[in-house]
Parts: sequence; C-alpha cells; structure tokens
Amino acid sequence: MEISDWRSKIDSLDQQIVQLLSERAAAAVAIGELKRRNSGPIYEPQREKEVFAQVRSLNPGPLTGPQMQDIYERIMDVMRALQRAPQA
Repeated sequence: MEISDWRSKIDSLDQQIVQLLSERAAAAVAIGELKRRNSGPIYEPQREKEVFAQVRSLNPGPLTGPQMQDIYERIMDVMRALQRAPQA
C-alpha cells in the first residue's frame, strides 16, 4: 500500500474511534447521573484499575501495555470530567 492508502485507512479508523468514544462518553454521563442520585463517588480507583487491566489484556499490540494504559488514563480523565459536569 502507498502512504495515501494508509492515510485513508487511518481516516476510516478515526471515524470509528470517534463514534465509539462518543458512545463511551454517553455511557459515562449516564453512570455519572446514577452516581449523583446515589451520592456515589465520581472517582473510583479500583474500577479504573480494572479497566486498565482489561485493556492491557485485550491489547494485541503493537502498542505496549503501558502505552495502552497511557491512552486509557487520558480517556478516563475526560470521562470523569464529563461525569462531574452538570448535565443540561
């Protein structure tokens, strides 16, 4: 494949990633609403450890486990911020 072919593939993958991140964010917002109703904490370190362990175990490479966790740490930071934000 040529570089333009690889870039087209990346564009298509980005479209899928954005869709999935949006779906994940909607789920996080719903969970945040439930946590507020039940006076639960937004930050749950044990749950985050479970998510990190799961994504590391699912990771086929070429990203390393620590690299995958770095990505998910940022995703989790953003999801927590969404949960904290008042919803309209």
